[in-house]
Amino acid sequence: MANVIYEKRNHVAHITINRPDDMNCVDPPTAAELVTIWQDFRDDNSAYVAVITGAGDKAFCAGFDLRTVSPGGMPQSPHKVRRFVYDHPGLMGYTRRADIFKPIIAAVNGYCFAGGLEIALCADIRIAAENAEFGVLNRRWNVGLGDGGTQRLPRIVGLGRAMELIILGKRIDAQEAYRIGLANEVVPAASLMERVTAMAEAICQFPQGAVRTDKEAVMRGLGTTLEEGFRIEGSTFVTLLRQDDFYEGPRSFAEKRKPSFKQDD
Repeated sequence: MANVIYEKRNHVAHITINRPDDMNCVDPPTAAELVTIWQDFRDDNSAYVAVITGAGDKAFCAGFDLRTVSPGGMPQSPHKVRRFVYDHPGLMGYTRRADIFKPIIAAVNGYCFAGGLEIALCADIRIAAENAEFGVLNRRWNVGLGDGGTQRLPRIVGLGRAMELIILGKRIDAQEAYRIGLANEVVPAASLMERVTAMAEAICQFPQGAVRTDKEAVMRGLGTTLEEGFRIEGSTFVTLLRQDDFYEGPRSFAEKRKPSFKQDD
C-alpha cells in the first residue's frame, strides 16, 4: 500500500498522506514519495491546483516519525551537513523547496503538529476542520523545525505569534488558528473536502498564467526591499506578456465574448 496517494481529477491533484494508523507521520520512504509527487505536480502543466490532506479523520500529519530517527541516519560529516543545509529537499518531503508556483490548498482534517505543520505551511491556503489542532509539539522531544517552519510561520502569522508557538510549543485549536491567520477558514469536518474541492475547482476556472506568475512574484519578493519586489513583479509580468493567452483575455473583453484560452491544449 502506498504511503502517499496521488490522484488527479480533472485539473486538481489530490495528495493524501496515507499512514492513518501512524497519525500520518512521515517516515523516510513517505518523504521520498512526497518529493516525487510534488515534482510531478510541479512539472505537469495540466495539473492546476494541488490539495493535500491526511487519510482518516484524526490527523492531517502529526509530524516526522521519530521512531525512525537514529544517529547513523542524521548528517554527521561536514559534507553531509552541507548537503542537508543546501541541497536536501526536506525530511517531510519537498518542504525545503520554493519552486512550485501553482496554488496549493491544505485540507487540515485533524492533528497538524511539528513537521505536519511545516507541510501545511507550504500551502497557500489552509482550510481547517473544526476538530483540527495545530502546534510545534516537537518542542518536548528536543526536535527542531528543519523543514521551513521557522521561515514560513512568521511570514504567515507574524513574528510575535510565531515565536509564541515555536518557543512555547503551544497546542491550539482550529478557531485559534483562524484567529491568528494560520487557518483561512474553519468548516465542519464532514464538509471539509467538499469545501476544499470546490475552492480548487474555482481556481481551475481561471486562466492559469496570471495565477502562476502572481504567486511566483509573491514568493520571490518576500523578504526583499519594495524596490526589488517591483523588479521581481515586473519580470514575472513580462513572462506573462510572452504568452498568447495573455492577449486573448483583453481581446475577448473588448469584443464582449467569452475568452478561449489555449491552456488546456
